[in-house]
Amino acid sequence: MSDPPAGNRESTRNRDVDWGGWPVQEYLAENYRELHPCDAAVIRHHSGFYRQFAPGSIERSLEFGAGPNLYPLMLAAAASRRVEAVELGAGNVAYLTRQLREGPDESWQPFYALCRRLDPALPPALTDALSRVHIVHSDARSVPRGTYGLASMNFVAESVTEDLDEFTEFCHSFAESVRPGGYLVASFMENMPSYRIGKASRWPGCPVDRAVVHRVFAPCTERLTVTRIDTDPSLPDYGDTGMVLMRAVRTRQSRPAASGTERSPMRHSESPTPSSG
Repeated sequence: MSDPPAGNRESTRNRDVDWGGWPVQEYLAENYRELHPCDAAVIRHHSGFYRQFAPGSIERSLEFGAGPNLYPLMLAAAASRRVEAVELGAGNVAYLTRQLREGPDESWQPFYALCRRLDPALPPALTDALSRVHIVHSDARSVPRGTYGLASMNFVAESVTEDLDEFTEFCHSFAESVRPGGYLVASFMENMPSYRIGKASRWPGCPVDRAVVHRVFAPCTERLTVTRIDTDPSLPDYGDTGMVLMRAVRTRQSRPAASGTERSPMRHSESPTPSSG
């Protein structure tokens, strides 16, 4: 599916959904109570991205639409002195707040063990890594353009709307959250239709693939790399066909943004990626 139809006015859009009813515990139970092979593949891809930076060389990084997923926040902790997890859903914000205040659920420890094995610059304890995280209860699209040196987005733009035009708007807001020359890393469910979590709740999905992700980000980025991994049979069948992984740099020809350019010294050059299909 490399060329889906243009946005459909009758599609469910982000504003049509009551995100206050997002089933946080059901979502965690279905996806993150154990380390699935697809999680390990995303962590390997993202670790390769983060290892290019010297420890603490990114002053502020963004998790765009954080949800309740902790491993993207873990991964950013070596490179970033401050990680801002911007999230609109009240249930997700409450879960993240408890994880930071009371300590993370034990089920996150295998995720962190893999993160640290792939990036030894991470602190020994997960609580130390998460101490750099600051939760912002807000729509990630409201972040001022050019605010961050680095931004991460995981399973957001394709999972909050059925409309391709709105998917594109989310992606461009994500890209514009970093200053020109800033760094981007993201993951997407591939060909994700509207989906269910638990027995009843239905949520919007926008089917996209590797070609769509490349086409959306190519005009506003450089050094763009898009890969994919196959569907994971250990996860619930949401109708997807795998995951698409992206890394890029916001083009320096973008519109003017916040002053000051953040340097990101190279730590080492390895950047392993999952096998693509």
